[in-house]
Amino acid sequence: MFKHWQEDINAILSRDPAARSGWEVVLCYPSFRAVRRHRRAHKLWLNGHKLMARWVSQRTRKLTGIEIHPGATIGKGLFIDHGMGVVIGETAEIGDNVTLYQDVTLGGTGKDIGKRHPTIGNNVVIGAGAKVLGPFTVGDNAKIGASAVVLKQVPEGSTVVGNPGRVVRQSGVRPAIDLDQVHLPDPIKERIESMSGSIQRMEKCLLRMQQGLPCEECENDNTQDCLKAQREDIHEDL
Repeated sequence: MFKHWQEDINAILSRDPAARSGWEVVLCYPSFRAVRRHRRAHKLWLNGHKLMARWVSQRTRKLTGIEIHPGATIGKGLFIDHGMGVVIGETAEIGDNVTLYQDVTLGGTGKDIGKRHPTIGNNVVIGAGAKVLGPFTVGDNAKIGASAVVLKQVPEGSTVVGNPGRVVRQSGVRPAIDLDQVHLPDPIKERIESMSGSIQRMEKCLLRMQQGLPCEECENDNTQDCLKAQREDIHEDL
């Protein structure tokens, strides 16, 4: 038992710079309390004491603001930062050394039977407010940005942002403990900037065509060909 305690304490100390000591983690961190109580509730659940397991789970929710169904399977080293509003569904499976921020939901879509909730791999980081919904897998070392809504499988080593969630980076490299919310790429912004550049080039081509001159932007003597190429670029962005 004390070995598992030490693993849970070390997981928090290694990932939260605000944590100053093991005693502070034990006495002040809702994540530590929620995970410890879930392990007891999960044992009750597996031994057939369903009602008692749910009672422990709901008491934990009231005490910590973290709701973990007793049927959920959790690996070692889970850290739920702050934790308020976190919901983990009955058939969710969480690997080792996973970090969840506040208001994360590992839930279902309401359309599935049996396995309804996601499977989270090892070393995954899920940002504040993210919703991961459905019976699919989030691969090892993946990162999910704040407020992302993820509805389909996430490849290993990927970074996912947006609603619906889009894979914007896939390196296969284990992420840093912190999820860099400031420098996550914005796929919608990138697409709009690309379209804006194509439109500006088309406007210059049209102006040169009106003047009876070749297009300088693409070094193409045939302005019609240049405009056609620019239209194709815009359709690809759309």
